[in-house]
Amino acid sequence: MHENMNQELDFMFVKYARVWIPDVEEVWRSAELTKDYRQGDGALQLQLEDGKELEYKLDPKTNNLPHLRNPDILVGENDLTALSYLHEPAVLHNLKVRFIDSKLIYTYCGIVLVAINPYETLPIYGADIINAYSGQNMGDMDPHIFAVAEEAYKQMARDERNQSIIVSGESGAGKTVSAKYAMRYFATVSGSASEANVEEKVLASNPIMESIGNAKTTRNDNSSRFGKYIEIGFDKRYHIIGANMRTYLLEKSRVVFQADEERNYHIFYQLCASAHLPEFKALKLGKADDFHYTKQGRNPVIDGIDDAKEMSTTRNAFTLLGVNESYQMGLFRILASILHLGNVEVKDRDSDSSIIPPNNGHLSVFCELMGVTYQDMSHWLCHKKLKTATETYIKPIPKLQAINARDALAKHIYAKLFNWIVDHVNKALHSTVKQHSFIGVLDIYGFETFEINSFEQFCINYANEKLQQQFNMHVFKLEQEEYMKEQIPWTLIDFYDNQPCINLIEAKMGVLDLLDEECKMPKGSDDSWAQKLYNTHLKTCALFEKPRMSNKAFIIQHFADKVEYQCDGFLEKNKDTVNEEQIHVLKASKFDLLVELFQDEEKATSPTGAAPTTGGRTRLSVKPDKSKAGQASKEHKKTVGLQFRNSLHLLMETLNATTPHYVRCIKPNDYKFAFTFDPKRAVQQLRACGVLETIRISAAGFPSRWTYQEFFSRYRVLMKQKDVLTDRKMTCKNVLEKLVQDQDKYQFGKTKIFFRAGQVAYLEKLRADKLRAACIRIQKTIRCWLARKKYLRMKHAATTIQRYVRGYQARCLAKFLRRTRAAIIIQKYQRMYVQRKCYKRKQAAALVMQCILRAYMARQLYKALLREHKAIIIQKMVRGWLARQWFKRSLRAIVYLQCCIRRMRAKRELKKLKIEARSVEHFKKLNIGMENKIMQLQRRIDEQNKDNRSLSERLNGLEISHAAESERLRVEVTRLRGAEEDAKNNANKVTTLLEELERLRKDLQNTQKEKKVIEEWAKTYQDEMEQMISELKEQNHLLKNEKNDLNRMIQEQGQQWTEKMQRALKEETEQLENDLNEERSRYQNLLTEHLRLEEKYDDLKEEITLAVNVPKPGHRRTDSTHSSNESECTYNSEFAESEEGSRGGEDVSKAILDMSLFLKLQKRVSELEQEKQSLQNELDRREEQFQRARARDDEEHKKARSAELEYESLKRQELESENKKLKHHLNEMRQSLRGSPEAGSAAPGSPAYTVLLDQLNSSNEELEVRKEEVLILRSQLVSQKEAMQHKDEKATMTEPLPYIEDVQKLTDAKEISQAYMGLKDTNRSPRFTRRPTEVNELVSRLRSPFPDYHKLNEDGELWLVYEGLKETNRLLESQLQAQRRSHENEVEVLRGELQSVKEENNRQQQLLAQNLQLPPEARIEASLQHEITRLTNENLELHSDDPKEYKAYRISMLRRMVDLMEQLEKQDKTVRKLKKQLKVFAKKINDLEGGQMDVSPGQTTDEPVHPVNIPRREKDFQGMLEYKKEDELKLVKNLILELKPRGVAVNLIPGLPAYILFMCLRHADYVNDDQKVRSLLTSVINSIKKILKKRGDDFETVSFWLSNTCRFLHCLKQYSGDDQFMKHNTPKQNDHCLSNFDLAEYRQVLSDLAIQIYQQLIKCMENILQPMIVSGMLEHETIQGVSGVKPTGLRKRTSSIADEGTYTLDSIIRQLNTFHSIMCQHGTDPELIKQVVKQQFYIIGAVTLNNLLLRKDMCSWSKGMQIRYNVSQLEEWLRDKNLMTCGAKETLEPLIQAAQLLQVKKKTDEDAEAICSMCNALSTAQIVKVLNLYTPVNAFEERVSVLFIRTIQTRLRDRKESPQLLMDTKLIYPVTFPFNPSSLALETIQIPGSLNLAFLTRV
Repeated sequence: MHENMNQELDFMFVKYARVWIPDVEEVWRSAELTKDYRQGDGALQLQLEDGKELEYKLDPKTNNLPHLRNPDILVGENDLTALSYLHEPAVLHNLKVRFIDSKLIYTYCGIVLVAINPYETLPIYGADIINAYSGQNMGDMDPHIFAVAEEAYKQMARDERNQSIIVSGESGAGKTVSAKYAMRYFATVSGSASEANVEEKVLASNPIMESIGNAKTTRNDNSSRFGKYIEIGFDKRYHIIGANMRTYLLEKSRVVFQADEERNYHIFYQLCASAHLPEFKALKLGKADDFHYTKQGRNPVIDGIDDAKEMSTTRNAFTLLGVNESYQMGLFRILASILHLGNVEVKDRDSDSSIIPPNNGHLSVFCELMGVTYQDMSHWLCHKKLKTATETYIKPIPKLQAINARDALAKHIYAKLFNWIVDHVNKALHSTVKQHSFIGVLDIYGFETFEINSFEQFCINYANEKLQQQFNMHVFKLEQEEYMKEQIPWTLIDFYDNQPCINLIEAKMGVLDLLDEECKMPKGSDDSWAQKLYNTHLKTCALFEKPRMSNKAFIIQHFADKVEYQCDGFLEKNKDTVNEEQIHVLKASKFDLLVELFQDEEKATSPTGAAPTTGGRTRLSVKPDKSKAGQASKEHKKTVGLQFRNSLHLLMETLNATTPHYVRCIKPNDYKFAFTFDPKRAVQQLRACGVLETIRISAAGFPSRWTYQEFFSRYRVLMKQKDVLTDRKMTCKNVLEKLVQDQDKYQFGKTKIFFRAGQVAYLEKLRADKLRAACIRIQKTIRCWLARKKYLRMKHAATTIQRYVRGYQARCLAKFLRRTRAAIIIQKYQRMYVQRKCYKRKQAAALVMQCILRAYMARQLYKALLREHKAIIIQKMVRGWLARQWFKRSLRAIVYLQCCIRRMRAKRELKKLKIEARSVEHFKKLNIGMENKIMQLQRRIDEQNKDNRSLSERLNGLEISHAAESERLRVEVTRLRGAEEDAKNNANKVTTLLEELERLRKDLQNTQKEKKVIEEWAKTYQDEMEQMISELKEQNHLLKNEKNDLNRMIQEQGQQWTEKMQRALKEETEQLENDLNEERSRYQNLLTEHLRLEEKYDDLKEEITLAVNVPKPGHRRTDSTHSSNESECTYNSEFAESEEGSRGGEDVSKAILDMSLFLKLQKRVSELEQEKQSLQNELDRREEQFQRARARDDEEHKKARSAELEYESLKRQELESENKKLKHHLNEMRQSLRGSPEAGSAAPGSPAYTVLLDQLNSSNEELEVRKEEVLILRSQLVSQKEAMQHKDEKATMTEPLPYIEDVQKLTDAKEISQAYMGLKDTNRSPRFTRRPTEVNELVSRLRSPFPDYHKLNEDGELWLVYEGLKETNRLLESQLQAQRRSHENEVEVLRGELQSVKEENNRQQQLLAQNLQLPPEARIEASLQHEITRLTNENLELHSDDPKEYKAYRISMLRRMVDLMEQLEKQDKTVRKLKKQLKVFAKKINDLEGGQMDVSPGQTTDEPVHPVNIPRREKDFQGMLEYKKEDELKLVKNLILELKPRGVAVNLIPGLPAYILFMCLRHADYVNDDQKVRSLLTSVINSIKKILKKRGDDFETVSFWLSNTCRFLHCLKQYSGDDQFMKHNTPKQNDHCLSNFDLAEYRQVLSDLAIQIYQQLIKCMENILQPMIVSGMLEHETIQGVSGVKPTGLRKRTSSIADEGTYTLDSIIRQLNTFHSIMCQHGTDPELIKQVVKQQFYIIGAVTLNNLLLRKDMCSWSKGMQIRYNVSQLEEWLRDKNLMTCGAKETLEPLIQAAQLLQVKKKTDEDAEAICSMCNALSTAQIVKVLNLYTPVNAFEERVSVLFIRTIQTRLRDRKESPQLLMDTKLIYPVTFPFNPSSLALETIQIPGSLNLAFLTRV
């Protein structure tokens, strides 16, 4: 094992590995190994991030290596337990990266949520975020306080166990805000169970508790100076029913003392800021600086906080919690009196006593406000009462004690007031409903250590010790449960147990016990208590220490740090004493509220510190009531420490009985800088709050945990193909045994693999190396292939180029050689000529130059010789003189020098001689050798004589040579003098020549000057000409440019005008559409709210009914429900009846209040409905005007074509004549019947009756023949109509084609055009009349009766317009010619079609002749079958040939069918009149059968009627259904309440229930029964509402009734008789229109009902899709293997691997197919289906994007590709369903852009610009959020730099958009119901027997 560990260390601590080393400033610094580590090395060679080299010494004893750094892909993880290396530097770095770089303040650490205070308001707490986290698993979303709250809420509902959320941290870390947001989440998600709005009251308690319990400190502007535990109660349905609050250890000392830069409690400053209000005048308050208790901190103002506004918020909260105005003013009186008490001045009377001066102003105000006497209060502020066993003494106290007594009284009053407010808050939040469960939120102070720590810090740290112990045990328990669940061998993990520290504090003879004992001592003091602590614990407990330099302090080793406590003040604070007589004075007050504060003293001091009625609330700062001596002694035993210990034990019991959830708040810096991270402070708090202990416990075991499938997906690359087995568990085991040799590094559980710390990093390194090697191999192969492909292309290209180049070069060489040879010959002769000419010219010039030069040289030589000779003479004389002078000077100097030297020597010699002469010895010495010296001197003299002789001989020789030279020079001088005479003569000649030359030079200069003048004039003239030409050219160029500019300006202006007009029209259209959609949305939201209130009203009425009828066992809930549903009708009478019916049970005042509220809301809804109705009427009026104008146009058009329709009119005249004949026959029959006196002659079977039937049958046969003739006639006229239409289109084709298309679109989209015209004319918004200024000016100028043409013609505008008109005319003429040619071609085609139609008509006549021989039913079926077959064949042929022709053919066929149907309806109308007359006669005949009544009806009808009456009844059917009044409930029950949609949709025609209901309504209208109409419609509406309420979660049911409601609404419109709805009707359908009642109001009610059903459908659809979206769109890997699974922490996320129970994209598409098929089967309108699909896709896109923005693990490149693929599949589904134009794709645009943002490059400024232009559908907050969340899945991806994100923010800062981060998933687009008439004839509808509607009679 040791060898394996060494191998692993060698593998991990290699070159380039990164480690953490300790640092003084940054706590931990990152470094990189520059050399591999070998076992036994004493130091590591490191390089810091700044490039500095460092040698890190290892401890020789432990040889502990530094902590390894996690891989980059694990940095920034949501859960710290997901880190491979779990240690302090990794935790700190991960938090820093998330906080600074990603701006994420929440991080999981196992079961703990770490929250870092950003000191900045973040948009992550809105309702959209709450909705996003609601219902989600805790690990599936990014860390958030809402995730913790949701987990607690979910576990409460799932496990039936109470929950607790423990929020702790330093002051300023954000505990209060976190607790507030947790409570807001519960209030939003759960809601209240009643109308009392308990959740609002729970939230309203926050401002009250903050005002009286929070204050500004140096660390926090809103620091909670008390601990609180709020229990939020829930009922069985998990709705909030109430809350209860417990408080702990209020900091009372802050009331009387504040340090610098701190404040007292907020409420005092709020009072001072509101002192100017009239109701506060009596309090006599002023500024905060005027009072001693509020000015000690010298900083009474908090930046950004308005205390007056906060006071208003506090008062509103009091009002909401039921504290009335009188009580509020009483509270403020007490608070104001505390301020005045602090200003009471105490003076010394002597050294042992003090006095308050009389008439002290502040004490007078205090006594006035508190209702006590001035004398008593002033007396007992300066005196105290001492009691002994026998006597009582009153003793004065000195000034210092009096001031302390005054401050103690102020603190005691404030503590009482605080407890009273907490009691009343709890009473307001108390619920009478039984509490089923609760969630507790503990907001308690964190571990504290200051320079001076006193009793408060001791209690706070004691509480944190208890909480830390509970936390450690809980973490240990969860770890143990996880190991046991996975059947992993459990080994005991050593963790810090702080029980010894707790025993030191609370055990017997502990710190608190000794403190209480010392408090009981008469002369107990802090010093004596300290000595007892030293004697008891100093030698026995290792956690207790004594400071070296102090005897009044002690040190306790807490779990977080050592803390030194100062003993001063411990006893006083523990006793919490107050003068009893002062309390008696206050109790005798006339102020009722003050007396009430001190009444519950006995109750307040129970062991739990809580009154029985307050639910166990703890009071810690309470002074006992000392009205009785026995009670007084008992009260003294309850010290503050004992009370706090008891309340803490109660809290721990509560927490141990619940499931805890932990939130640890971290303060990033002490300066409140936004997003600034101080590592020292952060590590200090992490150690204090237990986060690092959690990490240590996790790291001690197996912190990294993978499921087998996740491990296989992540590390599949490390396996070989042969290692992969079908059993994933065995595969993982085999691979791990090969990869990790040490078996202790991992364990196999049932579903997971457990790894030791560091093993995931080891595996990640192996995976990265394997992927890197694979990438290198792939790159090598691809680069080789690319290089070879490039080389082959280049080789082929080079060969081709060489071939062509060489051929070209050869041709060029030959050409060059030919040219070279010719050029050489030419050059030869040319050069010869040039050289010869040059030679001759040079030769002549050389001769001239030689002559001149030689003469010049001779003269120069002569002059040089002459000058040289003269110079020599001068030099000779000068040199001789100088030599003689120098010789003479030298000689004299030498002689003089010789004389001097000789004299000196002689003197010396003489001196010596004199001396020697005196000495005989010296004389003797001198004589010795004298002879030798004389001989030497003689030889030297001889040598000098020889030299003198040689010198004299040389001197004689020089004199002789000098004489010869002088003679020679004399001869030369003579010769030169002769030459000088010749030179003078030549000089005279030169002078004359020079004069001539000077004259010639002057002439030359004059000539040159004249030439220069001429040249300057020519140059000036030339310059002037060139300048003139250039100016002309420039002017010409400017003119051309100006011309071009004018042309361009004309074009631009024309284009601009066109664009402005188009833009203005487009903007106005868009504005109108937006306003219309907004109005619809507002109305539909209002309708939704109205329906919600109705449902609430129904529920309340049911509850009241149940409450009244509880004893009755036979209560029927359905009746009340039915009555409540009936009350939903808009008629006041029925509402009043239902109200009277339910009034008997409304004996509760709250229900009456709700009813009044409901009536007000209903009144408001009715007013809005009236307003909407008026707007609808105005819209209808505008539509009618539009329709009348259109009708006039149609009439004019018809008049223009009257000549072509003469043939048709003739035919109609013939038909009318035939009808007259039929009428004549009918009259004859009438006369024959009237003339017959016998009654029996008209009986059935009589001759008259037989004749009548024969004539009727013959008339029917003739009528059928006439119908066929009409069909043939209409088919022939259709071609003529179309030809005329083409002729008419010639005149209209001059308009631009886009305009024609727009008009066609507008005419097709009738709903939009009608709404547009109505809204435009109503002018409800000033934006409707706004148009661009330039457009208005131009239009007004052109439309004015006398336009100013001069003004119009500025800059040639009129001419430009004229030119533009000419161009337009030419263009239109060309278009007209092209259209004429196309029209002629179409005419030829139509002629051919006309011929084919004639042939078809002949064939149809033959077929009709055959059909006439068949029975009527068989005849109809045969003709319909034949017609369907023919049309199908034609459609298929046309569709296959040309889709355009197919479309045109369909239009022509529709027109033809409409015309035929109109003619047939007219004929049928005439026939129906005749049949009605026949019926009348038949009835008269039956009346005359008086004598034959004995015959049974069966006998009278069966034989003669059966062969004749069946076809007659079919012909007589009018499309109505008759029912009896008592059958109405049966009709509604069978057709609505008990109808199964699935069977109806499959077996029957779509919309059958709607048709049946309308046919019943038609009959009620036909018989003119208004009660029946009203009753039927009311029952139908209420029954549909009832079935929706009962089965509203069934999509099929809701879709079915949405389709039928819309069809019923369309039928009401189609058969209403309004012209606008009758355009598409056949004449027969027009005959079926309602004749007696106008049901427009009911149409509006049905429209509202349809809106309700649509919204219910969307809600039902959303509930079905919601669980699928995130799993299918985000989590599931549609493209397998693209995105690897990253290591996750303790809170495992939903796996991306598709298990059996998970949803995939195919699941979503299948569900969409199901929705679409169901709606199509139910016959839903196509436009409505498009709106539903658009809403579906919006929900999919919004939910997916919201989850993407809240999940860091989903923001990666591979996930972006998955999303884009999934979106493409959805788009493919839209194409398959032909729904691409419904706007659904546009709703996915934000999601598409977010996916693209994940995949684009994110480095350079160009990338930032591309992102800004691409992501126009995303907001800035969403873009920045995605970039912050972007996380690499593999080591090859790079993170987004902070600088790049700032660049994006800078570029997008000018965007004007909503700051909301998430999309609104609750948004529902406004729905419209375009009119869709039915072509189905009512008389052809058959009612199946399965509906059980046999009681309906067809009329």
